[in-house]
Amino acid sequence: MPLSSLYPQPLWRHFQTLCDFPRPSKHETALRDHLYQWAQARGLWAEVDEVGNLLIRKPATPGYEDRQAIVLQGHIDMVTQKNEGNPHDFFKDPILPRIEGEWVKATGTTLGADNGIGVAAGLAVLESSELQHGPIEVLLTIDEEAGMTGVKGLRAGWLQAQILLNLDTEDWGELYLGCAGGVDVVVSRPLAHEPVPAGYEVFKLTVKGLRGGHSGVDIHQERGNANKLLARILNDVLAQGPAHLVSFEGGTLRNALPREAFALVALPGDAAPALAGSARRWQARLAKELARVDDNVTVLFEPAEAAEGLSVNTSRQVIDLLLGLPYGVARWSQAVPGVVESSNNLGVVRVNAEGFKAALLVRSLTDEGVDEVSSRIEAVARMAGAQTERSGGYPGWAPDPSSAALALVQKAYRERYGHDAELKVIHAGLETGLIAGKYPDLAMVSFGPTIRGAHSPDEGVEIATVGYFWELLVDALKAVPARV
Repeated sequence: MPLSSLYPQPLWRHFQTLCDFPRPSKHETALRDHLYQWAQARGLWAEVDEVGNLLIRKPATPGYEDRQAIVLQGHIDMVTQKNEGNPHDFFKDPILPRIEGEWVKATGTTLGADNGIGVAAGLAVLESSELQHGPIEVLLTIDEEAGMTGVKGLRAGWLQAQILLNLDTEDWGELYLGCAGGVDVVVSRPLAHEPVPAGYEVFKLTVKGLRGGHSGVDIHQERGNANKLLARILNDVLAQGPAHLVSFEGGTLRNALPREAFALVALPGDAAPALAGSARRWQARLAKELARVDDNVTVLFEPAEAAEGLSVNTSRQVIDLLLGLPYGVARWSQAVPGVVESSNNLGVVRVNAEGFKAALLVRSLTDEGVDEVSSRIEAVARMAGAQTERSGGYPGWAPDPSSAALALVQKAYRERYGHDAELKVIHAGLETGLIAGKYPDLAMVSFGPTIRGAHSPDEGVEIATVGYFWELLVDALKAVPARV
């Protein structure tokens, strides 16, 4: 059953096009150029700025020329996560969406509904000859998921609109008027390797089967972090006798909860039975600990090969560092009850011939919170003789309950459904904070359909809510007030 059979058909047809084009962060050029040419073929004004963002303009429909201009904004890149053993190549292969009951999901990979559905909605508005609206701008940014370099480099003075609708949140029935800021923190340390001692055997330890997810939206769910879990297992192994850590590889993105981690460790030749027993005990322990959160957690061990590893002492230092680095919720907001204020994700860990490297993403609703959690990471790193670097910082989006954009969409929601949408602040990074820095007079609000499992292969978008989302967008466009 093709996606284009779903309602609203134009939106789903454009989403299928997005699925057909590989679009990992920093590799969106082919899709962006296709959309640029598509816009020009329809007689629409289109331009690409210096960093690669695409802006498309559509004139007002007859009778709406006096309305305020409105910009619909989303990002065209997607998070690329896949299940172990899946041969999918995100740089070459299309995403394979499928309809599964009331949801659209992908086959063994992330779907890219974050933020493909929002982008597709903007394209459907541009295409339509039936909708009623004032002047429209559709801003499609690049590289949101891997550093927000697109919106950071957004050209000042480019946008002409007075209202911005960010189409990049994931809970239908909620309007977002604020979000967290964040910063990347990289911890690194050179490591000296030495030959594996004679008589030692090398084993591979694996933690897999975790749900993963979005490091902002899902951080409070207490889901397992494969990097932290494998560090705990290795800590137990090191406590039982001499052991040489050979390598460690866990997670793939700093903004995705790591689902899998793998380590090679060299142990005395008679250690295999004890390691097998440890793996069984940890399997039972983690299954109990993560019950109803990560029911498919799996701990495995198997023989492996390696010629060199770390010394016993350095192995202990590396595992201590991994144990000490924070993960999860650091503080709940007192100003916005039920919302995480500060958190950290230990997203990517690599221990190999090049040394130790860990990529962490700190988020907070406050600049002070970002600094406090980052400082904790730096303190732990110093005690382990490691270096740290902060980069890619971006501001939060301060809530403005008097926003004209919020009033517009809330009124449209109320008129259609008979009650107000919930107002929310999200513990994830939206591009709105950075846009506000360059366009301080732009009124903004964010909304979208229900998406679950973003940043993981379980990602799915609820079909019915895509229809609701589209209808609300159409209503809001028609109700945009006249220019003052």
